[in-house]
Amino acid sequence: MLRKFLLSTLLSFLLVLAVLAEVTPGQQDARKAPDWVNNGVMYQIHARAFTKEGTLPAATAKLPDLARLGITIVYLCPVFVADDDERQEFWSPRQKKSGMNNPKNPYRMKDYYNIDPEYGTNDDLKQFVKTAHQLKMRVLLDLVYLHCGPTAVFIKDHPDFLKHDKEGKIVNASWAFPALDFNNPELREYLWKNMEYWIRDFDVDGFRVDVADGIPLDFWVEGRKRIEKIRSDIAMLAEGSRPENQLYAYDMNYGTPIYPIIRDVMDGKKPASDLAKVKLTQTAKQPKNGRFIHYIDNHDIANDDYEKRREHHWGTNGVEAVLVACFTFDGVPMLYNGQEIADKSRHSIYANLSIDWSKAETKEGKDRFAFCQSLIKLRKSFPAFCALGKTNFVDNDHPEEILSFERTLENEKILVVINFRKKPVTVNVRSEFVPLEELLSKGKLIANEKNENPSFELPEYGWFIGKVQP
Repeated sequence: MLRKFLLSTLLSFLLVLAVLAEVTPGQQDARKAPDWVNNGVMYQIHARAFTKEGTLPAATAKLPDLARLGITIVYLCPVFVADDDERQEFWSPRQKKSGMNNPKNPYRMKDYYNIDPEYGTNDDLKQFVKTAHQLKMRVLLDLVYLHCGPTAVFIKDHPDFLKHDKEGKIVNASWAFPALDFNNPELREYLWKNMEYWIRDFDVDGFRVDVADGIPLDFWVEGRKRIEKIRSDIAMLAEGSRPENQLYAYDMNYGTPIYPIIRDVMDGKKPASDLAKVKLTQTAKQPKNGRFIHYIDNHDIANDDYEKRREHHWGTNGVEAVLVACFTFDGVPMLYNGQEIADKSRHSIYANLSIDWSKAETKEGKDRFAFCQSLIKLRKSFPAFCALGKTNFVDNDHPEEILSFERTLENEKILVVINFRKKPVTVNVRSEFVPLEELLSKGKLIANEKNENPSFELPEYGWFIGKVQP
């Protein structure tokens, strides 16, 4: 067993080294992803907040609503058994700050092989996945392998699964959680079998990986090989920006550099043109045709915003302007728990603070749902918006307020113009994409003739999406 492990690991490691020695990631093509990734629309479910019950059966009952919205990929935050140790020296600073006094952090694992009774049973997860598949949605589970809880079930029999210092004391990773030792071949085997288990026995479609860059890349290369032997069409999403991720192990990166610049642009701290600069820099560092997740809310952001969620900060119109960007950028757009009904409730990783689903019956909630439906329908109607479509940022005469870019794929040519400020702007865009046919807009096209640049009147947080007329 050890010899087989060492040989397999050595081959994976040599493969990674060969890639890095031969060519930089920015010059090499990203691995080919399944079509369901390239064309996907993702929704993150944090089970504690998704329903009042906070359980998998309750979440399963709401999956038809996500299908009606147009979601094709459900990314489920960890529902495995969380460590219930009450010693606060093993709690993260955020956990203590939350004031919830709950030892069970879903990102501090006790048992990787079972569902936490808080959420239900292993059979409940199987039913969740089965229902999602019946509704033509894929399911990603969230893996947390960088660290574990201080009373993880394997520690008694395998204390060597954890890192220790020279004095034999357990070494903590970030967030005050014990670090797993990836120099241990038995630990690797334990976790590879865990990946295989969820694919084989539960029919999940892949994984989102927490703090992926903190774990050796060769571990993920081998793990991918193993689960692909069970299912050839699985997908892997890395929370990280390591350029080599998408060469062999992953299909998508979590897009972490993008949200902070979106936040700064929306808060008036940076010009809209800086968003294009960050996107271009990110793209240049990654393999060609690399794929990124685009979002403005997730379990971390909602947790840290407390009562001041993005809906409070930016208002309905501001949030919708940024959603236009997320759904028209290259990559895969992601909505978070209740965003489709403009939920403003406080969410916490550390407690059951649920979406206010009564919002779904209000005019604001219904309007947001219809708005998200329209963006998803638009994305599905025009392949240029998919992850394989090309993006070209184009100049305009109001770079402080306006972001403008072209999306193309084969014969499709689409122009997107977005106002990121709470004031009306008349803008001229330096694009040859004319004449334009309006696809979706909150604004007015005022110049649209051949041999001239298109111009627009955009209200506060207004936007225009149009395709070149044949």
